[in-house]
Amino acid sequence: MPGGRLTQQERRQIALGLADGLAYAEIARRLDRPTSTITREVMRNGGPTAYRADLAHRATERRTQRRRQATPQAPQAPEQAYGRDAEAVREYEELFTNVMMASGMPTMMARVMACLTLTDSGSLTASELVQRLQVSPASISKAIAFLESQAFVRREQGERRRERYVVDDDIWYQSMMASARAIASLVETARQGVGVFVPGTPAATRLENIARFLDFVSESTARAAEQAREVLHTKAETPSGGTTEPSSDRG
Repeated sequence: MPGGRLTQQERRQIALGLADGLAYAEIARRLDRPTSTITREVMRNGGPTAYRADLAHRATERRTQRRRQATPQAPQAPEQAYGRDAEAVREYEELFTNVMMASGMPTMMARVMACLTLTDSGSLTASELVQRLQVSPASISKAIAFLESQAFVRREQGERRRERYVVDDDIWYQSMMASARAIASLVETARQGVGVFVPGTPAATRLENIARFLDFVSESTARAAEQAREVLHTKAETPSGGTTEPSSDRG
């Protein structure tokens, strides 16, 4: 399997594959590349609908040049635990961030979410986030406020009364339930509009259809989240005659 960076010709083949509606796995198979390479390439360069081969190639060259220029001044990367490959971790964090951005999350919020999610402890202080992401405290504060509003993170009191921002399994459940409640609010609003626009009229019928659709989505989302939490969300248990795995240090 070929290694190294994608060539401009390979990027053109990726663009053609996307235009033909091919899945990432099929494009990867045709190029004899890992699927993760194709996914990362597309998501960091506009996503499947906006990917352009020439633009992607130039953007990669610019990123490479900036990285080389910044290397002497760049802070030392955190030491990787468990024998992880530092470059692979960095690339995966970039991929994770880009996928969340493609789903609609703003850039800084996606960077903070990725940083928290991919930290073994699942929690960091504001100063740790500033250091890891090399951004201002104000940027972190704004990102955390947004993520809290979407129930993606929660706060914990750490050492020396410093707050820690936490992402764990329960956060995803809480976020899904918050999404279901937001959709339910839209359902109620749409149904109020039916009366305002007079039942049976085109606008009122459209609002009724919206309400019925979103009501189904809201109930299904809440039900699926509850079922997933019950079936999949397990806690570490103490084996017979043994000890539990060390818990994550959260200050």
